[in-house]
Amino acid sequence: MLRSKIAGIGMYVPENIFTNNDLLKYMDTSDEWIQERTGIKERHFASRTGETTTTMGVEAAKIAIERAGITAQDIDFIVFATLSPDYYFPGCGVLLQRAMKMKEIGALDVRNQCSGFVYALSVGDQFIKTGMYKNILVIGAEKHSFGLDFSTRGRNISVIFGDGAGAVVLQPTEKENQGILSTHLHSDGESAEILAMYNPGTHANYWVKEKLADFDNAEVGEMFMSHAMVEKAQNFPFMDGPAVFKKAIVKIPEAVMEALHANNYQPSDIDLLIPHQANLRISQVVQQQLGLRNDQVHNNIQKYGNTTAASIPIALCEAWEQGKVKEGNLVCLAAFGSGFTWASALLKW
Repeated sequence: MLRSKIAGIGMYVPENIFTNNDLLKYMDTSDEWIQERTGIKERHFASRTGETTTTMGVEAAKIAIERAGITAQDIDFIVFATLSPDYYFPGCGVLLQRAMKMKEIGALDVRNQCSGFVYALSVGDQFIKTGMYKNILVIGAEKHSFGLDFSTRGRNISVIFGDGAGAVVLQPTEKENQGILSTHLHSDGESAEILAMYNPGTHANYWVKEKLADFDNAEVGEMFMSHAMVEKAQNFPFMDGPAVFKKAIVKIPEAVMEALHANNYQPSDIDLLIPHQANLRISQVVQQQLGLRNDQVHNNIQKYGNTTAASIPIALCEAWEQGKVKEGNLVCLAAFGSGFTWASALLKW
């Protein structure tokens, strides 16, 4: 039976490092306040000119392709996950295809935010298993810094996010003990608006007006974008942090256990869990609930912040480079985010 294996992996983060103390010039906060709530010490921000979600994805892809022992011309399909594309449309997949001078292959963009990479990996996995493609490039990349409210008003969200990209090359394998064992995808849109970016959009979403005080008498969705939206800071992300936290610490362990049970494993069998790097406190609660040791979980949000669709491939790449992921290891990827969507993937390295 054909399975998908990760044949090459790469990551890229911008050179610009912003510590918590660097943010003090923009907002009323402190290093202690940020670390206590998120575990984050610093993050990387893309340069204002010339560095985009696509260009970061290209840098990560180059490394993954080289490590897979192939060239860009060998890639036969692209799956690009991001919530911060270069353009409202077209998506980043075609821009990466152009930048890397690939053949006229298919390019699919995935908009599943924090769980985007696991969703994209699952999509690629299905194409490999059917035999349709043999070298699939899966990317997660984000440039959050261009769309955050760097003020005291927006600090609850702005201190969390960073920029970066990760990529893997999927290839088929017939080895019995290798590759992606299963992926598990879920969603529940009941509370979609408690973690969302409402504008620009076409929703005319009266739920927002009725439920959120900040949007009283606002032009929410009445225009694609207006001066009033900008003046009232309605073009920035909104998050009910405590509500997201409560949901994440339930759904991430559920997704991990679903993947383990589907393959007759227990938490003690995991060599490494790579959770989405949303908040160190979430990862710590998940670890505790699953009964995992510190060496069974890889967290790097302290250095990079929440890079959304890029967080899992960056963390996986870093763990592999540090020798924490070895051939034969059982690795679990798990994410939860806006939508809500959540997902897990279990693989033998």
